[in-house]
Amino acid sequence: MKRRQTISGGAAHHAQPFPTAVKLGNLVCSSAISGRDASGALPEALDDQIRNAFQTIEVIMREAGGSTADIAKVVVYLTDRAHREAVNPHWIAMFPDEDDRPVRHSLTMPLPAGFLIQLEIIAMLEG
Repeated sequence: MKRRQTISGGAAHHAQPFPTAVKLGNLVCSSAISGRDASGALPEALDDQIRNAFQTIEVIMREAGGSTADIAKVVVYLTDRAHREAVNPHWIAMFPDEDDRPVRHSLTMPLPAGFLIQLEIIAMLEG
């Protein structure tokens, strides 16, 4: 059995020659999780991109054998710092218990054309 399990199918597909996420033992780390939908289309609307990115996190964690409860850290990359507020409703929906949320770090930076958000996660599965 391979030591490293790559996760890169369906909504978690990555266009570059590396997986969207890797499971190594109980550790799950992602590369950039974009706002593309399951078909690979990139919507123009910020809220749609955020929703798609958070849905992809759920897919990654399910394929890794865990859940969003296993996530320790989320890094949010945005093209505009003002977009942080648009992330919060999706964040609260995914992590409703304010005493049981991962840490989060938001950075503003240029992203590829049309991309308004990208996420990265680090998770530790139970077991």
